[in-house]
Amino acid sequence: MANHKSAIKRHAQSEKRRTRNASVKSEIRTVVKKVREAVEGAKPGVEPLQADAKTLLQNAVILLDRAVSKGTLHRNNAARKISRLTKAVAATGTK
Repeated sequence: MANHKSAIKRHAQSEKRRTRNASVKSEIRTVVKKVREAVEGAKPGVEPLQADAKTLLQNAVILLDRAVSKGTLHRNNAARKISRLTKAVAATGTK
């Protein structure tokens, strides 16, 4: 454990950051999973699920961009996730 005052403060800061980052990453995993489930459930003739996938994708993109701006995720990591999700939603046949 840290002995110096500055090291104790640094440890507390990193602990706070770690829990916040874990929460954000968990939320991102949940949203990405929901988008993927909506895409898998969407069939070419079923309109509600396609619209649902699009709105879920928009929410996922917002969360991913926010995580990048806060420093939780690397920008390329978020860009890759966004790209793959967008491609999957587009493959369902929505316009």
